[in-house]
Amino acid sequence: MFGIIRPCRHRLSERLQTSWMAHLCGLCLALRDDHGQLARTATNYDGLIISVLVEAQAAREDSSWRRTAGPCPLRGMRTASVAKGEGARLAAAVSLALASVKIRDHVEDRDGVFARRPVAAGARAVTRRWDRQSAGSASTVGFDTAVLLDAASRQGELERSLRPGGSVLLVTEPTETATSAAFAHTAVIAGRPGNAAPLAEAGRLFGRLAHLLDAAEDQAADAASGAWNPLTATGTDRAEAERLCRDAVHGIRLALREVELADRTLVHVLLAHETERAVDRVFGPARHGASCRRPDAAGSTTGEHPHQAPPQEAPPGQAPVPPWVPQGPGFTPPGEKPPNPRNLLAGCAVWALMACTCQLLCCEHNDPFSRERRKGFCERHDCDCPDCCDGCDCGCDCCDGCDCCDGCCCDCG
Repeated sequence: MFGIIRPCRHRLSERLQTSWMAHLCGLCLALRDDHGQLARTATNYDGLIISVLVEAQAAREDSSWRRTAGPCPLRGMRTASVAKGEGARLAAAVSLALASVKIRDHVEDRDGVFARRPVAAGARAVTRRWDRQSAGSASTVGFDTAVLLDAASRQGELERSLRPGGSVLLVTEPTETATSAAFAHTAVIAGRPGNAAPLAEAGRLFGRLAHLLDAAEDQAADAASGAWNPLTATGTDRAEAERLCRDAVHGIRLALREVELADRTLVHVLLAHETERAVDRVFGPARHGASCRRPDAAGSTTGEHPHQAPPQEAPPGQAPVPPWVPQGPGFTPPGEKPPNPRNLLAGCAVWALMACTCQLLCCEHNDPFSRERRKGFCERHDCDCPDCCDGCDCGCDCCDGCDCCDGCCCDCG
């Protein structure tokens, strides 16, 4: 997986988490079905935004955009409802074409293992096949991947002709053009031609943001290895790069205001909030106004992350739980009889089975030895959110989408 959009599951409601995973699995399976098992390595977080945009614009029943997929190791060998249709196919074609471009860049730059001739020759063969496959599948939904490949070819020419002191935005232009075309075509597929112009603008700024963040993240490593970096080559300092990134986030939000969506919740979370968190992740958090607070069940608000919330009071008639007693998922509440643990041999056998099916990593599961409920390793360690709604003074539940009210400090509209 790669991409700048990496939503923490603690910032998504259960509905949005389910929808996010449906698009992610749908993209992966569309790549497999249209292009073979190897193409699944092109699955990426940013590419599934194409699928999200198509579905969000279309006023159809949910069932027409979903299908039931069979068991998968990354889902703990469970079935799931996944995205299907033209949105998933367009996302797959775009992801495959951009993955081909990325591999070709590694070959030309002789990065790592790509410096070896046999590896480079195999990689070139893969990129040629992926170029043909992505063009074929994209044509079935009316999209021409030539705009992506042309942009990639111009990228190298621009980098070679760039002089010190030039504008870094000259370097990001091909990426902006490619993402703009992909975003705009989602309006065509969804039957909303009026959305094409604002989506093209949102896509252009998203491409700029992705290129600049990638350059900022890699700048130190590129300097150490002697690789070309757009910020270093143009003499753009990090303060200016951050300003350009935050301006791009603001522009994306403004463009999304003009887009007619049947359901804007997930689109808003990904493109209006997660883009800002991506900038914060690379450059450090910006100063915001008063952050909004997620309402609790009683309607009150707190600024604490769900994992940092104080323990609940004991029910009437029960003694309070001492603060040193472990609580939460994976621990048996005081007074309840713990489940019967397995012996060592049976526990090892169950552990091996769960490890082979990735349940220990990806899913909430019963401990193979104690049988207690535990979160998967990924769920325990993938959260980087200090506050699940930090940075948006909307007065709404941002974690379930903020459409939102006027006066939002993130200007999300």
